[in-house]
Amino acid sequence: MSNIAVFASGSGSNAEQIVQFLKESTIKVKLIVVNRAQCGAIERAKRLGVPVQIFSKEEFAAPKSIIEYLQALEVDFIVLAGFLLKIHPDLIKAFPDRIINLHPSLLPKYGGKGMYGKYVHEAVLANNETKSGITIHLVNEDYDDGRVLKQASVDLEEDETLDTLSAKVQRLEHQYFPNAIHDYITTFNS
Repeated sequence: MSNIAVFASGSGSNAEQIVQFLKESTIKVKLIVVNRAQCGAIERAKRLGVPVQIFSKEEFAAPKSIIEYLQALEVDFIVLAGFLLKIHPDLIKAFPDRIINLHPSLLPKYGGKGMYGKYVHEAVLANNETKSGITIHLVNEDYDDGRVLKQASVDLEEDETLDTLSAKVQRLEHQYFPNAIHDYITTFNS
């Protein structure tokens, strides 16, 4: 049995997909961690019966209390599902090769500081890309630079908009992210 903490900052749609997918597995979503008291992930977690813990931006900047809290709950892995703060090196050291992130582009394109959500999609469209997609990767101390676990892509249409691209990428996220988490953790533990 492995326990994971899902970190979220937004609506929580990926967190919900992960909880639902892992419900019948040996991997348990122990809690959802958020950094904002007003985000959709909190309501989704309540509806799913998953505990929520809110940590401030300041706590994430000096994460000793977060690390202790996660260790006390016997959390083995952290999954970043729309979590927007950079992960502190101390948290990475406490969970080496055990922090999984989802990025809404085909890295190494459109990664790095400030590249998240709509900003990624706007850059993809501005550069007239013919493909976009997702990258599921491990977290290291550099933005969007850890070992890639999985990528999936979609073709872009000539009349692609921010809304249509966002929807296409979100479908990929829901389709591939939970399974990639399951596969990585299962392989890691074998």
